[in-house]
Amino acid sequence: MHLFDVYPLLPIEPVSASGCTVTDSSGIRYLDLYGGHAVISIGHSHPHYVARIEQQLRNIGFYSNSVQNSLQKELARKLGKMSNYPDYALFLCNSGAEANENAFKLASYKTGKSKILSFSKAFHGRTAGSVACSDKPSIRAPFCVSEDSVTFIPLNDAEAAETALRSGMYAAVIIEGIQGVGGIVTPDPDFLQTLRQYCNQYQTPLIVDEIQSGYGRTGLFFAHQHADIKADLITVAKGMGNGFPVAGVLISPDFIPAHGQLGTTFGGNHLACAAALAVLEVMESESLMAHAQRIGDYLFSELSTIHTGISGLRGKGLMIGFEAAPQYPKLREDLIYKKHCFTGASGKQTIRLLPPLCLSMAEANQFITSLKDLIS
Repeated sequence: MHLFDVYPLLPIEPVSASGCTVTDSSGIRYLDLYGGHAVISIGHSHPHYVARIEQQLRNIGFYSNSVQNSLQKELARKLGKMSNYPDYALFLCNSGAEANENAFKLASYKTGKSKILSFSKAFHGRTAGSVACSDKPSIRAPFCVSEDSVTFIPLNDAEAAETALRSGMYAAVIIEGIQGVGGIVTPDPDFLQTLRQYCNQYQTPLIVDEIQSGYGRTGLFFAHQHADIKADLITVAKGMGNGFPVAGVLISPDFIPAHGQLGTTFGGNHLACAAALAVLEVMESESLMAHAQRIGDYLFSELSTIHTGISGLRGKGLMIGFEAAPQYPKLREDLIYKKHCFTGASGKQTIRLLPPLCLSMAEANQFITSLKDLIS
């Protein structure tokens, strides 16, 4: 048997990592400005994280959700407090796509409707419902949810949002706190506030996908909180477990649970909860949200002084995007192979920075110096 060919792979095999540094099988050390798609939130191999999981594994690693698991309740309380959603309920699952699928189900159960309103350049995952709500037709199979079940409108177009919602056809609206795969595109705060008003007016649940933009990455726990709004359903994953597969849906008290509507085998297992609790504990003890804001502001300030080679600087905190100029078509590859800096990409020219929240000032300067060297 061989591996199914899914991704074009870099010729690099990481074998160890610590903090914001990844070391490959040849002994080359890389500065990690991407965190494996924004997954590494508190840093690679954080001692508290490792100890928490090791200890939990010595006790019990897994049992089904048909029995009590006090770690789930502890996680819900901690997450509610730190995210400023203490009165919401938590459903635990395994991946961002699964979190979105369950949010769609909850909204559909509540409203009795089936259509979802989404936005241009959105990405919400690769399962049937979530991929249908992703504005990327090439990754949809004929099996997936009918295109008639999803409407896409331009981001920040309040008139289009009201026109759609006024029809009364939609079970929910889903929007990313900041579009990640779409290229680090931030919804206007005024638009988010207006969208919240329309969702209230037309009794349509608002789902905010914070899978990539949440967990302190933007300086607040969730990116949508910069617009001073609350969502009805918030989906989380990626940075939630710092590499351990765990995800969840934060659910408004307006949703009444019914046995059998939601379920999961592995979601919220003992190891997942231990990992997720470790992440929150480190975020709190090391003030990583404030740190992400401070280092992100510094990176943004330094990048804004570079007037040749890059353009279109955007983002919040440690979720930053910019465009490489046409004369630097291989800027991301050069950062990796010449300067040993991992970054992300979106399309051919967009560079995405999604480092661990513990990125130091020295490491931020290392990246800026490397970038300037390549475009000088």
